[in-house]
Amino acid sequence: MVRLGQDGQVPSDVIHRTCSAVSPADSGALAAAIDRQARLTKPAGSMGRLEALSHQLAGVYAVCPPPIPAPVTVVVMAGDHGVHAQGVSPWPQEVTVQMVANVASGGAVVNALARQVGAAVEVVDVGVAAPLLFPEGVVQRRIRSGTRDFSREPALTRDEAVAAIEVGIALADDRVGAGDRLLVTGDLGIGNTTASAALIAAFTGADPADVTGAGAGSDARMVAHKVAVIRSGLARHKPDPTDPIGVLAAFGGLEHAALAGLLLGAAARRTPVLLDGVIAGSAALAARALCPGVTAYLVAGHRSSEPGARVALAALGLQPLLELDLRLGEGTGGVLAVPIVQAAARMLGEVATFDSAGVSSRED
Repeated sequence: MVRLGQDGQVPSDVIHRTCSAVSPADSGALAAAIDRQARLTKPAGSMGRLEALSHQLAGVYAVCPPPIPAPVTVVVMAGDHGVHAQGVSPWPQEVTVQMVANVASGGAVVNALARQVGAAVEVVDVGVAAPLLFPEGVVQRRIRSGTRDFSREPALTRDEAVAAIEVGIALADDRVGAGDRLLVTGDLGIGNTTASAALIAAFTGADPADVTGAGAGSDARMVAHKVAVIRSGLARHKPDPTDPIGVLAAFGGLEHAALAGLLLGAAARRTPVLLDGVIAGSAALAARALCPGVTAYLVAGHRSSEPGARVALAALGLQPLLELDLRLGEGTGGVLAVPIVQAAARMLGEVATFDSAGVSSRED
């Protein structure tokens, strides 16, 4: 199912086909997983939320027990934001291009954590404002060089927002086609928490003050300024949450739209996605607005300390696996949750049942 745009038309043939390919969790595999979980050699419910996660994986993969979710790739979408001109970040915009080079060369936090869990990292330039310092190792999918300033005009045209979504869909198709069984969202972009807060406020109706945080180190005065900038943008654009393309176009960024497409593309290929932080949460709201069934394929890796993350996850009905007060982005919190997702599948597939182990089950 795909939601229609404000004009009553589907956003694009690619998006329509992708959303139409998103199926509900497989009911047979889900029922088999619940049954098998109840017969494993342990007290029912003793593994807490890991049990429900194993059920979800069986429904997603449409087989019980589900395969171990590996190989894994962290897809780091990079983009810049015109609203940076309003002084919403203490960091200069050129840090984005510098960090893209850092990730591409393997020196960022996400790279170190990915090596720890055996995941690959793919960094994608979907909207960086400046020329790349070292383009080697970066997937080139730039739609435009940064967004426009959403406090003054729409950050993107509708066509640009659609193009970025289609980039994410294509990347998901490439990764799953290459054999990946689990994707992790990542992001880079100075100013992206401001755009994320605007998107979350637009999709949920939350007050900007309740979804805007420090981001990459803003002090209280700058956070208050970010809130004022977001209020101005909301008043200017009057976003309609039932028109997700319009919301993405109003506030950007290109990495948000590309991440939304990544979620849609993965769901269409029956592949789960681990969400990282507040940027991923805002992208997931856009993806759900386009295709409500996408949420069955999402797992919240952690709850960022950014206030918008809590609001986004609550709206999505997702409970995070970890809560470590992280707010770096890059995909770091999602990567840390990879072993938990893999453990859920391994437990359901490898733990003996009472019958097979010859262990007496609980008497009624």
